[in-house]
Amino acid sequence: MPNTTMKCSSCKNTVNGNFCSSCGQPTQLKRIDQHYVLHEIQHILHFEKGIPYTIKELLIAPGKNVKEFLKENRSRLVKPILFLVLSSLMYTIINNVFHIEQGYVDFKEEKHTALGSIFSWIQNHYGYANILMGVFISAWIKVFYKKYDYNFFEVLILQCFILGISMLVISLFALLEGLLQVNLMQISGIFSVAYCIWGTGQFFDKSSVASYLKALICYLLGMITFLTLAIMLGLFIDAL
Repeated sequence: MPNTTMKCSSCKNTVNGNFCSSCGQPTQLKRIDQHYVLHEIQHILHFEKGIPYTIKELLIAPGKNVKEFLKENRSRLVKPILFLVLSSLMYTIINNVFHIEQGYVDFKEEKHTALGSIFSWIQNHYGYANILMGVFISAWIKVFYKKYDYNFFEVLILQCFILGISMLVISLFALLEGLLQVNLMQISGIFSVAYCIWGTGQFFDKSSVASYLKALICYLLGMITFLTLAIMLGLFIDAL
């Protein structure tokens, strides 16, 4: 009888069958074709565990659903960092299609300086910029909500979900502005910040007015900190 033992291409564990018992990698990968691509699209758009389902749950009860993600079930929602990056990418695409110049920061007067380059990078990479901003917001949340037993990384996951929905709100208004040729971006800012305050406040204590006030302060301080450090970094590099 021929020996069917081989090495796993992923973890190099000895495999005696169709799948690696250590990492689950199949011994033979199927060739990528139209069925593979369709399956990937269906996986993303699938109601359960997919983007539409995640959006629906985060719009209805962000606090409850993020708590469940952190403590009970991490398979129901899309991965938080991926969700934030995809949401930010959607805004970038809409912005590029309709040439909507307004965004979080519209800094154009010093394009040939390090300061101008930094803010240009922020405008062109909202996904990464949002993650960085989420870091500063999360740091302030840890200060103002210190009595709650959530570590920094759990708070950061919360912000990835919250900021992801916030970017989708901005994307929706950007799309409407592009189609209707009506200035709606200022309104989108109000709705997106309101959602961030509501989602974060609800996560910690949905029945407390102080919880929402703290959320407002954390977002303001987080954005100010992010922008201040970006400006200081640009000015420092320019000074050199």
